[in-house]
Amino acid sequence: MDVLLKVDKLFGGYDKENVLDDITFDIKKGEFLGIIGPNGSGKSTLLRLMSRVLHPRKGRMLFEGKEISTLKLRELCKRVAFVPQDTQINFSFSVWEIVLMGRIPHLGRLQLETKKDFTIAENSLSLTTSLELKNRKIDQLSAGERQRVIIAKALTQEPILLLLDEPTSHLDIGYQIQILDLLRRLNHERKLTVVIVLHDLNLASEYCNRLILLNEGRIFKEGTPEEVLTYQNIETIYKTTVVVNKNPISSKPYITLVSGERLCQQN
Repeated sequence: MDVLLKVDKLFGGYDKENVLDDITFDIKKGEFLGIIGPNGSGKSTLLRLMSRVLHPRKGRMLFEGKEISTLKLRELCKRVAFVPQDTQINFSFSVWEIVLMGRIPHLGRLQLETKKDFTIAENSLSLTTSLELKNRKIDQLSAGERQRVIIAKALTQEPILLLLDEPTSHLDIGYQIQILDLLRRLNHERKLTVVIVLHDLNLASEYCNRLILLNEGRIFKEGTPEEVLTYQNIETIYKTTVVVNKNPISSKPYITLVSGERLCQQN
């Protein structure tokens, strides 16, 4: 597969604090890549750097062979969409208005939306099972409903690379599977490249083709779920005892947590 985004010796963080140190990896076109790691390991910071929300202190990123910092933001937003972990919307826009904002990079200055833009936005709402929310105000939605709408807005950009930071964190298990199934379907059918931060290691194992395990701002391990999600790696990074078996349906690694109290009782 061709390289879509190359991250090369990247350093970055906030104010004077360096969060990420010497990060290097490639994202191939059509990949479904998961970024995992404990709290504070730099997962969200890495996504913000990749989306240009943050600027790196050192290193470079090449998107389709071009230095990402040299691309015009409008052109980048036609190709890359970012779903942050928490989205603050300070005005009482309707869901329809929010989702249509995803078309802004594709419109000329002062150009109004066309029938094509409306169709794309409506299809994105349908894909995320949010069409019934179309006329609701965004500030009247539950956290889970709002997250589905923000994902619909990202899809309305028609990106070739979709970056998502914990997109299932506010969703119940039914909607978690629904959203991840949708992302996998778009990945398979439309060749949409997906990079997703997940805390749930079993979801990461089930849906991602490749994983990057971060620890203290560095890449600890990179590879397939089978290569990354070993009990040795998990216990080393997360400081907890686990049992790793195979999911009986998919044969992907399945992690079971072991209570420390139960271990003490057995000993």
